[in-house]
Amino acid sequence: MVIEIYGKIFESKGKIMRLFDKVMVIGGGGYVGAVLVPKLLEAGYRVKVYDLFIYGKDVFAAVKDHPNLTLIEGDVRDLELLKKELVGTEAIIHLACISNDPSFELNPELGKSINYDCFEPLVKAAKAAGVKRFVYASSSSVYGIKECADVTEEMELEPLTDYSKFKAMCEEVLLGYADDDFVGLVLRPATVCGYSPRQRLDLIVNILTNHGVNRHKIIVNGGEQKRPNIHIEDVTDLYVKSLEYEDEKINRRIFNAGYENFPVSELARQVREIVGSEVEIVVEPTDDPRSYHISSEKIRSELGFVPRHTIGDAVRDLKNAIEKGRLRDPMNNPLYFNIRRMKEINLT
Repeated sequence: MVIEIYGKIFESKGKIMRLFDKVMVIGGGGYVGAVLVPKLLEAGYRVKVYDLFIYGKDVFAAVKDHPNLTLIEGDVRDLELLKKELVGTEAIIHLACISNDPSFELNPELGKSINYDCFEPLVKAAKAAGVKRFVYASSSSVYGIKECADVTEEMELEPLTDYSKFKAMCEEVLLGYADDDFVGLVLRPATVCGYSPRQRLDLIVNILTNHGVNRHKIIVNGGEQKRPNIHIEDVTDLYVKSLEYEDEKINRRIFNAGYENFPVSELARQVREIVGSEVEIVVEPTDDPRSYHISSEKIRSELGFVPRHTIGDAVRDLKNAIEKGRLRDPMNNPLYFNIRRMKEINLT
């Protein structure tokens, strides 16, 4: 079956209807992008990845010769290069940022320049270039600390750090420019976990698993702080789906995207159950008050998105990758730790 959308003819494959052909993934060379981009290629998109590639281009080794893949080495702050590469782009998935609070705090001015200052110029350039859909990867950390059990999209944002504050501000920017011809969607993912060709071992479930496998000891700071999580396979499936939803279902909309909300102490126990009973769990005090938990009922009921992978699946995937040698020196390699890599290359 064929259908005309936005003045172009597209072919339906089964029940999946591609609304676009050319997709740019900004920041696509990172942890999430390395899993997402092959899925987009498999779905039939022509994909342009715009990234500094500070973790290398070999994260796309499995698809490096794909005829529909283009890798553009560029800084998200380089507006002129972005404008050039935006020509012909129909949809954008924006993943680029200095990720998480510790990495941002390493160099707050750098973080602000990448995470916020260049965002509005990019959105304006995308709209002017005729981009039809812009999907922004925000963060569930924008809510701050909430006492209620289910934190929904309608609740007041109380970001605790500059990282989460700028995420919230970028949401406002995108939704302010969105209109019927420029669809803006904001997703607030939980903390991502699991294996990726561009592995991160500085995220909570991944940290606990790495230490459990390699040191047989897990240190839990505090333990009662909640952390919402989502498997990397699920969040990347969601980004693919974000290009398939009808405009009216997502335009100017915000959706949480998580699966399981567990205290850190429970995450540690789940890791030990899978890695082995010999793993010691040591609880130490902490002055870190951050406790995040979110409801993902809205995205389930309105978009039909339900994650299929558990924290246990992420732990097993990482354990397998470590034991089979797919991760080189996982306790020390800077490529797996954002702060270490940023320091190593003196990112400015």
